[in-house]
Amino acid sequence: MFYDLNIPYTSDDPEITHTLNFLAELGYTTVALSQTITGKLPPNLTPPKSPTNAPKSLNLLTRVNVILADPAQNQRLNSLSQNFDLVALRPTNEKSLLNACTNLECDLISLDLSVRLPYHFKFKMLAAAVARGVRFEICYGPGITGSGLEARRNLISNATALIRATRGRGIVVSSEARRALGVRAPWDVINLACVWGLSQERGKEAVCEEARKVTALAKLKRTSWRGIVDVVYGGEKPTEHAGHDKKGAANRKATPQAGKVDNLKRKASIGSEPALEEPEKPLSKREMKRRAKKARLAGADGGPETTAPLPTS
Repeated sequence: MFYDLNIPYTSDDPEITHTLNFLAELGYTTVALSQTITGKLPPNLTPPKSPTNAPKSLNLLTRVNVILADPAQNQRLNSLSQNFDLVALRPTNEKSLLNACTNLECDLISLDLSVRLPYHFKFKMLAAAVARGVRFEICYGPGITGSGLEARRNLISNATALIRATRGRGIVVSSEARRALGVRAPWDVINLACVWGLSQERGKEAVCEEARKVTALAKLKRTSWRGIVDVVYGGEKPTEHAGHDKKGAANRKATPQAGKVDNLKRKASIGSEPALEEPEKPLSKREMKRRAKKARLAGADGGPETTAPLPTS
């Protein structure tokens, strides 16, 4: 299962159908349609309507990208997770990056690596975000779709620095492609990650396992208590009406069977016939000796002579 968690999308985008079809042909299974917000968050922010003619093999997610310049302007980030499947932050300076890594609730930290960053990545700051379950996203689209040599050079250097600072952990690679020409096949993305400094195993995890963890943790945050406890089945008891209905059905099923048993018993009693006499069992040797002895004693006393069968040897 391959993931692309950053496909810019608007409701009037004419290229989205071709992009999604091309992603499905390349083997992607889960795609996140992203919406970017700059400045103060609007009061009622909802994702745009999903495209109706999207391939059925794709699992479409909704995502919001928040440009984070001043943390004081974005105090309602927790409410976004109820409307969007993924919440990503894009810090523009080191202070906002530190705040996103340590305090703010989000699923991804997506940095614009195609520009020259005015700060350096620090291991402790990035490790704090990875420990909280936040992943760092590298978008290869802006560096390969005609943005110029400067953007490509910045992408390679910044991605290498980010991978070195995170020790290759918690990295997710996405496209951020606005057209189908900016999308690359999953194994091409893995080879590109190897150029940046990731191993082939880590590169595959960046488009498979790590991206799956992002979606799973985001879903757990929405449906569970503080992202820790999730009630899958509460052991609900059936209502009283349902119990009475089941008992009534059981009684109705048991009644005909009882009648059948009674009918069988009555038929057996009505058509009864005299039982045949059992044949007499042959006498045992012990019984024959006992009867012979009794006959001899009776003859010695002067009683009527009786003959008894002698025991056979």
